[in-house]
Amino acid sequence: MPSTTAITVAQLSRLVGLPDAPVLVDVRIDEDYDADPRLLPASSRRDFKAVSTWAAEFAGRHVVVICQRGQKLSQGVAAWLRHEGITAESLEGGFEAWLAAKGALVKAEKIPRRDDRGRTVWVTRARPKVDRIACPWLIRRFIDPSAVFLFVEPAEVLAAADRFAAIPFDIDDVFWSHRGERCTFDTMIEEFGLRSEALDRLALIVRAADTARLDLIPQAAGFLAASLGLSRMFRDDLEQLEAGMLLYDAFFRWCRDATDETHNWPSGGKT
Repeated sequence: MPSTTAITVAQLSRLVGLPDAPVLVDVRIDEDYDADPRLLPASSRRDFKAVSTWAAEFAGRHVVVICQRGQKLSQGVAAWLRHEGITAESLEGGFEAWLAAKGALVKAEKIPRRDDRGRTVWVTRARPKVDRIACPWLIRRFIDPSAVFLFVEPAEVLAAADRFAAIPFDIDDVFWSHRGERCTFDTMIEEFGLRSEALDRLALIVRAADTARLDLIPQAAGFLAASLGLSRMFRDDLEQLEAGMLLYDAFFRWCRDATDETHNWPSGGKT
């Protein structure tokens, strides 16, 4: 009989990267984490011993708890969260089962230091078009759902980064930027270790649109047109980012689930 308090790797893998994905909490002990310091996408580490002090932070959320094998630690923490009225499940088989299934993982050492509220903070040029929407989408869906993005004038990016302890991206001569013919979105996928067929396909679309090589993949022209249209619909960069998240969500789902689907009219059937 299927468990009512656990989620399988297959079920969770279908949710990762989506806007309604559950909150992922890693409660592995330090010894297990040190043996493989990678995290499931968008997850954060918590001390299982202190669950009573941090449980309330997840009120109203759907939480999936991960330990090494999906046994006492994750099941106990999930049970405690449910006691607090929070919808919570443990990952069946834990980190080891996710690893065996070749699920996407993030290199934890590449995640920037978080602020006093647990958020990563990033800064880039104002008036984003493609890459400066693509990268925030990737970060919020796969690295840090609560990430903060600051958009400032190009000449002020590095100074703002220094003053606000933010990570600069998509400007010249910084770590998180273009490398050769590959754009910043490519760099982030590579550095975080987020290899997947769907993300690789999306990266090709982003690269083609961002570097004016629309011949790389047929979807690039329409993607660029939609991105430029959004940039003209919003004066506020953060409002544009929020609208752009839906565009990237849609293209990610196409890359993952719908590349073989076509649509024709007339249908050929009788009316």
